[in-house]
Amino acid sequence: MDILHRIGIHHATPEKVYDALSTIDGLAGWWTEKTEGATGVGDVIAFRFIPGGFDMKVLETVPGKLVRWEVVDGPPEWLGTTIRWDLEQRDDYTIVLFKHEGWREVNEFMHHCSTKWASYLLSLKQLVETGEGAPSPRDVQISDWH
Repeated sequence: MDILHRIGIHHATPEKVYDALSTIDGLAGWWTEKTEGATGVGDVIAFRFIPGGFDMKVLETVPGKLVRWEVVDGPPEWLGTTIRWDLEQRDDYTIVLFKHEGWREVNEFMHHCSTKWASYLLSLKQLVETGEGAPSPRDVQISDWH
């Protein structure tokens, strides 16, 4: 099972969106302020949030086109899943096709994560379009996860 989302980022090149997905400063600008590590293929990026976090191994990058990670540490439901962004220029937009692939089962946590991914993808759009995202802890709060 996969979480799937699509957004269009206006007046942005795929390269600009790629930078927000493939640099520590870019990632900290839309997902979580507590982002550390290196972003080359084979490197691990640590993302920390108030309730915990995730470690992502960079599997593949194609500048302006693709970023793909494997979750190597985090909640059990996330372990072994992959996260992928495909980027494509269409007119004045960069289209982002997002996939969080390989969930073993659909459960309430997957529903929660789908909503959070959507809010963070809107934060990515906001960062690239305006220069200011809404990363954790400044993100939209939907509920505490317990």
